[in-house]
Amino acid sequence: MDKELITNKTMEYVKSKLEGEGTGHDFFHILRVYKTALYISKKEGADSFVVGLTALLHDIADWKFNDGNSDIGPRLTKDWLESLEVDNVIINKITMIIRTMSFKGGTTNSKQETIEGKVVQDADRLDAIGAIGIARAFAYGGYKRRELYNPNIKPQKHKDFEQYKVSVDTTVNHFYEKLLLLKDLMNTESGKTIAEERHKFMITYLDHFFGEWDCIEVN
Repeated sequence: MDKELITNKTMEYVKSKLEGEGTGHDFFHILRVYKTALYISKKEGADSFVVGLTALLHDIADWKFNDGNSDIGPRLTKDWLESLEVDNVIINKITMIIRTMSFKGGTTNSKQETIEGKVVQDADRLDAIGAIGIARAFAYGGYKRRELYNPNIKPQKHKDFEQYKVSVDTTVNHFYEKLLLLKDLMNTESGKTIAEERHKFMITYLDHFFGEWDCIEVN
C-alpha cells in the first residue's frame, strides 16, 4: 500500500469536489484542517496516515448540504478508499471518525475513542474558531440567509439534532451556541493550547461587535 500515492490521489479527489465552494467548507478549509491535524498528530503520537486521510475526507459530503443526511459522507469515503484498495481496518476506522466527529448543535455524542479521531476533531474545531472561524461563520450564515444579529432572538440550547437542523437563528448566536464552547471541548493538549488564543480573539471580536451595535466606543 503506497501511502503517499493514496494521500496525493485523495487530495486531488477532494480538491475536485470542493474547490471554489463559498460557505467556508471549501478545499482550503480541508487543507487547513489537514495541516493542523498532521501538526497535532506529530505532537500526540497518532497514526499520521489515518489522520491525514480522515482530515482530507471529513467534509466530502457534509450533512449540512445534504438535507441533514449524515450517512453520505462516510459512504463516499468508504467507496473512495475501497477504490484505492486501502485496508478495510483503516477504512472502518476513518469512516467511524467521520461519522461521529461533528458537533451537531452539541446534541449528539461526538466523543472520539481513538487518538486519531481526537486529533482530527480538534483540527476541524480549531478551524471553526479564531479569525478564520469568524469569517467562516458569517460566510455560512449568509448562505443560510441568517440575520447577522437580532437582539430579539436569543441563543438556544437545542434538545436534539432535529431541532438544531430547523432552528431559526442568527450568526452571532452561533458563537454562544457553538463556537465559544469549543475551547473546552478540545481533546488534546496541543489542541487546547491553540484554542486558547483563538478563543480570546473571538471574545475581543464580540466586545467590538456589541460596542459598535450599541454605538459606543470600545477601548
